Amino acid sequence: MLTLPCFTTPPQPPPTRPVRSGPVPAPEVSRTRTTTATRARMAGSRPSRAATSGETCSHHPLINTGAPKPRRRSTALALSTFLLLVLLTGLPDAAVAANMTEVCVKAAVGHPDTLGDCPFSQRVLLTLEEKKVPYQMKLIDVSNKPDWFLKINPEGKVPVYNGGDGKWIADSDVITQVIEEKYPTPSLVTPAEYASVGSKIFSTFVTFLKSKDASDGSEKALVDELQALEEHLKAHGPYINGANISAVDLSLAPKLYHLQVALEHFKGWKVPETLTSVHAYTEALFSRESFVKTKATKENLIAGWAPKVNP
Repeated sequence: MLTLPCFTTPPQPPPTRPVRSGPVPAPEVSRTRTTTATRARMAGSRPSRAATSGETCSHHPLINTGAPKPRRRSTALALSTFLLLVLLTGLPDAAVAANMTEVCVKAAVGHPDTLGDCPFSQRVLLTLEEKKVPYQMKLIDVSNKPDWFLKINPEGKVPVYNGGDGKWIADSDVITQVIEEKYPTPSLVTPAEYASVGSKIFSTFVTFLKSKDASDGSEKALVDELQALEEHLKAHGPYINGANISAVDLSLAPKLYHLQVALEHFKGWKVPETLTSVHAYTEALFSRESFVKTKATKENLIAGWAPKVNP
């Protein structure tokens, strides 16, 4: 058996300061925090919140306390807030106006802030309403046309239309075709074979309205046109193209409204009761939301015709 020698370790003096392992105790952190704050004051600057609160450590290898952090979070938050406001309230007025459909229409006689009695202007408005196209309506006092209106439309006629591209278009026939091409749904296309139905009603109405001679045949000419419309509606109604309203209906509706109101007021004349399909047709047209929203009042319509009937 091997016996190892035994050595006696001479006694050592106690250490002057105990050696600790593990994390630095709180008093040491507190002393470091105070020193950092003191150095900041000695440098003549206000200590940062991080330096005085102990949230960061100046000697930490992953933290640079000398440069501000990029404000990516605040920028993203601001952008998100803006987008939310746009969704809730819409784009600013200037941005919306730049792409807004605009229509210049006749103002009422003597009332420049009220929609007037032009049937061709109403036709365009009806088309936009039936297609649910947002638009801005500009009322034009045709007796005192503003310079900006004559600049975009030297002929000075209404309606004129701008589809949001800055190009102004005149003539209700052209305007409604442009709208149909740009906004094909819902379709308002009238079949070619029905496109001319009722096309002579308005001109015969105007002739009869202005006539001072009861025997000139103008009344009969109007009744004949209304009778032709009656026969078509009996065969194809309730609208010109059957069950669905189309462009030809939106053209006839304002003209038939003028016919009823003006002839009853100036001549005491009404559409014959025997034309039952015509009466049902006008009632269906005049009760549509689009028509109620865009029609002139009877008073303004009469005021518009008065100078033409009694010049």
